[in-house]
Amino acid sequence: MRRFYLDGPYGQIHLRAVTRPHGRRPLVCFHLTPGSGRMYEALLAELGADRTAVAPDTPGYGASDPPPGPPAIGDYAAVMAHVVDRLGLGEVDLLGYHTGSKIAMELAIARPDLVHRLVLVSAPAYTEEEEERQRRELGTPAGPREDGGHLLDHWRGLLRWQGLGQTLPLVQREFAEQLRAGPRAHWGYLAAFAYRHADHLPRVPRPVLLLCPDDDLRVPTRRARSLLRDGEYREVPWGHGMADAHTAELAALLRDFLDRD
Repeated sequence: MRRFYLDGPYGQIHLRAVTRPHGRRPLVCFHLTPGSGRMYEALLAELGADRTAVAPDTPGYGASDPPPGPPAIGDYAAVMAHVVDRLGLGEVDLLGYHTGSKIAMELAIARPDLVHRLVLVSAPAYTEEEEERQRRELGTPAGPREDGGHLLDHWRGLLRWQGLGQTLPLVQREFAEQLRAGPRAHWGYLAAFAYRHADHLPRVPRPVLLLCPDDDLRVPTRRARSLLRDGEYREVPWGHGMADAHTAELAALLRDFLDRD
């Protein structure tokens, strides 16, 4: 796996990639908010055995430069289209996780010439009450406190939804990655809450595999099943950290769907 940068609309974009020029169709992976592409390192190594697999850091997260102000999902998707074009990948498959699922959807809608199939990990169809609660809890900046209580709050939040097989060292790694966004950590949430699956999921022009993991978005993701225009729905027992804790199983599931044709 290599780590490198590309120039993008907002500065430099940091990427992780395993390159297999003559393999199967490339896969581009989009992470959740406020993490980074590091969550996909083990999966990139596994899938890189037979295809190019890439995981960019969304602008403002990980090691990618931030935009000048809070972006929309369409802005993130445009950056990822730029990445695919600059890498010369041609037609690709997409894997999106939480906020990343919305970026993947919008990229498929805006640039169907680039996208063949999509795997979405969670696609919450919120009620008005759920969306308001999420916006209140995640969509406002949480500044640092002198006693460090903000760090403990964040840590407890990750432990609350610790996934099956996700070890404490893996939780700690994700904790550190999520802190890197600093005062911009909530920007991805703002973009996500303004982009509703009920409006956009039926418009996706490519086959979709919707995975519903055992995490904080399981209940609202179940409602999205009826929104699929051309797709499959599958519940999995894993939660956060699945790409590390269940790498081989997840890779086999992805290959079964992405390589079907």
